[in-house]
Amino acid sequence: MDWIEALILGIVQGLTEFLPVSSSGHLEIGKQLLGIETPDSLRFTVVVHGATVLSTLVVFRKDIVELFSGLFKFQWNEETKYIAKIAFSMIPIGIVGLFFKDTVEEIFNTGSMLLLVGLMLLITASFLAFSYYKKSGDRDITFRDALIIGIAQTFAVLPGISRSGATIATGLIIGNKRTEVARFSFLMVLVPIIGENTLDLLKSDVPQAVTGNEIGALVMLAGFVAAFVSGLLACQWMIEIVKRGKLIYFALYCAVVGALAIGGFVW
Repeated sequence: MDWIEALILGIVQGLTEFLPVSSSGHLEIGKQLLGIETPDSLRFTVVVHGATVLSTLVVFRKDIVELFSGLFKFQWNEETKYIAKIAFSMIPIGIVGLFFKDTVEEIFNTGSMLLLVGLMLLITASFLAFSYYKKSGDRDITFRDALIIGIAQTFAVLPGISRSGATIATGLIIGNKRTEVARFSFLMVLVPIIGENTLDLLKSDVPQAVTGNEIGALVMLAGFVAAFVSGLLACQWMIEIVKRGKLIYFALYCAVVGALAIGGFVW
C-alpha cells in the first residue's frame, strides 16, 4: 500500500466513521471499486481508528473536561450520571465483543460481502428515513434509553449498518432531544473503539504489530492525517445535521449505494 492509497482509506474512514453511511460497508465497496487491498498490518488499522478517536476528543473536549471535572467531585451529580449512562450503554457491545467476536469476524470473510453490504445499507436507509418522519421528542436520555441505544450499536458490527446512524436514529425514534442524541452517540463509542483496538493488539503478535516494516512512516502519517482531518469535519458536520433534522438525505444516499452494491454483486 502506498501513501495515496493510505490517504484514500484514511479519508473514507474519517468521513464514514461519523456520517451515518457505515464505515465498514464503504471500505468494502472501496476495495471493489478501487482495487485497494485491505491493509494486513494491524498498525494501520489502529492508527486510522486512533485518528478518528482523537478527532472526537477534539470536538467534544469541553464536554469531556466538564464530565470528568464533575466525576472527580465524587458526587452523584449530572456529570456522574451522564458517565454512568455511557457506561450502561456499553454493556451490549461489550457482550458482543467478548463472546461473539469470532462470529463477527467470520461474517467479514464471506464470499458474498458486497451483497451483504448492500442489504445492510438498505436497512440503514430505512432506519434513517423512519427517524426523519418520527415526530421530534424532547426527553433527556435516561438509563433505559442509554441501554436501548447501546443495543442498537451492536447491530453496527454488520458491514453496512452505520454505528452513528443506528445510535442516532434510535435515540430520535424513542423520543430523545436532537441536541443530546448526537453528543451521546459520539461520546459513547469512544471506549468501545479504544477497547476493540486494544484487544486486537493483545491478541496479535505484538512485536510484528509494533515494529513491522510492512507499512512505512509516510504511509502511516498520510492515513492518520487524512482520517483525523476528515473525521474532524465529519463529526462537526454531523452534529449540525442532526440538529437540523436532515438525516433523510443520508437515507436516500444509503438506499442508492445499497442498490448499486446489490446490483454489482448480481451482475
